[in-house]
Amino acid sequence: MTYLVAGLLLFFGVHSIAIVAPAWRDGMAAKLGDAPWKAIYSMVSVIGFVMLVHGYGLARAEPTVLYTPPAWLRHLAALLMLPVFPLLLSTYLPGAIRAAVKHPMLTATKAWALAHLLVNGNLADVLLFGGFLAWAVADRIAVGKRVVQRKPMVTGAPSRMNDVLAIVGGLVLYAVFIVWAHQRFIGVPPLLPH
Repeated sequence: MTYLVAGLLLFFGVHSIAIVAPAWRDGMAAKLGDAPWKAIYSMVSVIGFVMLVHGYGLARAEPTVLYTPPAWLRHLAALLMLPVFPLLLSTYLPGAIRAAVKHPMLTATKAWALAHLLVNGNLADVLLFGGFLAWAVADRIAVGKRVVQRKPMVTGAPSRMNDVLAIVGGLVLYAVFIVWAHQRFIGVPPLLPH
């Protein structure tokens, strides 16, 4: 559990700088330069992510059960997961979806985390998915309060074709995860009780 908690602290710590200390972040980026700041930010993020993935795997081997969700919640979770990949893709494919949702990656993260909290009741699950949900909610609130906005991502001109690509590509990714990738990489079939 130590790796999981340390990984979560590192990963969310660096991702929360914009929430708790945006002026410090801007000052460090100006002092170090944009590229070195992004390199440090990325390195800490990757180290934290690797630690939390490794720690989650270790914690799953010796689970501490907090609650046992009913099997039918797997179908509700699958439904909540349906927009996740289209939302993620719409982050990088500007169109009506991104304009309507405003922050599609945060919305996707919230849906993903909530869906997984519904069907996973171990302590490690609550720490991992609950942590992502809490962070995404806090970041979305902070984004609305920020006075100085960061430069927008350069992703191309908004178009309806981008929405089509986000929806079709996202649904294809969703199907791949349901049918094959979740079992292959996570070790758990998403629609069957484990």
